[in-house]
Amino acid sequence: MPYLQVHTKILKITLLLALLGGAFLVLFLFNPSQHSFFLPCPFKFVTGYNCPGCGSQRALHQLAHGNIQTAFFLNPLLILSLPLLIYSLGLKLWNYLFETVHRVRLFYSNLFIFSYFGIAIAYWIFRNLPIYPFVK
Repeated sequence: MPYLQVHTKILKITLLLALLGGAFLVLFLFNPSQHSFFLPCPFKFVTGYNCPGCGSQRALHQLAHGNIQTAFFLNPLLILSLPLLIYSLGLKLWNYLFETVHRVRLFYSNLFIFSYFGIAIAYWIFRNLPIYPFVK
């Protein structure tokens, strides 16, 4: 039975990596600003204002092509958050594969959680102000 469990875990991780690889390939090959099959932001569609995630697809496209500065200009919050997201996903996969319980203490800190939430709200407000560097 453990043999089957190991193969099931490997299959699930392989499928997840294939899904992420496929998403990366689509973002690499197709520019979201030039193709209409990418989902538009529902908040921007309804209100006309940018949300904290607006520009993420275009930023990931630019990042896939190595244009870090352009990606940062499109959505700095996402680009600065990517190392945390990648690390936490990697740790989650490690825990799943090896049945460990490693945690990122930072993610369980109230100070971090409220600070990050506050930064996201401030970013949401500032990116909609008609002042430099937010005007595009």
